[in-house]
Amino acid sequence: MIGKQIKGKDFYGVLSYNQKKIDKGQGCVLDTNLAANSVLMQTKELNVIRQLRPNLSKAVYHTSLSLPYSDTLSDQEFTYLAKDYFEGMGFDDNQYIIYKHTDQDHAHIHIVANRVAFSGNVVSDSQDYKRSEALIRKLELKYNLTVLEEREESNVLSKGEIEKCLRTGEEPERLELQRIINEIIKYNVSLCEFEKQLKGKQINVKFNSSKQGVISGISFEYNGKTYKGSQVNRKLSWNTLKTKFDEQDRDHSIIFQSTGRITENQQKTRQTLRTTERVNQNNNQKPKSNLGENQQKRVNKKPFIKFRRK
Repeated sequence: MIGKQIKGKDFYGVLSYNQKKIDKGQGCVLDTNLAANSVLMQTKELNVIRQLRPNLSKAVYHTSLSLPYSDTLSDQEFTYLAKDYFEGMGFDDNQYIIYKHTDQDHAHIHIVANRVAFSGNVVSDSQDYKRSEALIRKLELKYNLTVLEEREESNVLSKGEIEKCLRTGEEPERLELQRIINEIIKYNVSLCEFEKQLKGKQINVKFNSSKQGVISGISFEYNGKTYKGSQVNRKLSWNTLKTKFDEQDRDHSIIFQSTGRITENQQKTRQTLRTTERVNQNNNQKPKSNLGENQQKRVNKKPFIKFRRK
């Protein structure tokens, strides 16, 4: 099961979105503790409680829970699951409404809730993504759903990635790339071996470097798309990733030599360094004073003869 959370400012907009699904015959209300039936009156009812915390800008909590294609739940089971979810997230004394949508091949529900409780307390959103993922794993077991592999290190998936995953049933490319990279860096490999293994998986590695030729970033080309290391996962940025390689590869100059990536700037820098070294060596070979040279000049000069008058 995949959950996606959104916090917003306007109840009317999210209620209208869900009501349009109902009007088109693509949805229904599974459960609610609101008294009103129309979107306008529901908005007013929610805003009455919202005024208990007038300085809270984002009082709207909207989440969707989507099942894999292989899983199904009855409306009653979906209702119980939804209540278990939002109560587990801290919404045990709040206004809510649960919608079921039928416009997709996979079963999914939407939960709209007021972050301001009847008591005036505000449901915390601290670590809400991690708490949601942990709660979803428990609910998958409770309701005999397909248990998705937990990826604590994964970045939050985008809406497009989630929709594509649900539509095709395939693992998102970014997570697949992350899995491949993490599998390789489990071992103490060199950077050359790291690149070689990735190339065998049809993944190209690109380095970003400064004008001085120092590596400043890394990116990966996979299936025609290029991802920065930090886009794949924040733990796969260059500053973190470079610590996974052999100690000798952590020196930037050695990395460039081993990979064969010597940029034009590096070549110029090295040529300048070699020229400077030669000049310094020549200067060191010169005598510290010009005393010997002056003496040689005096030796070569003709003797001066002075005549006296008689």
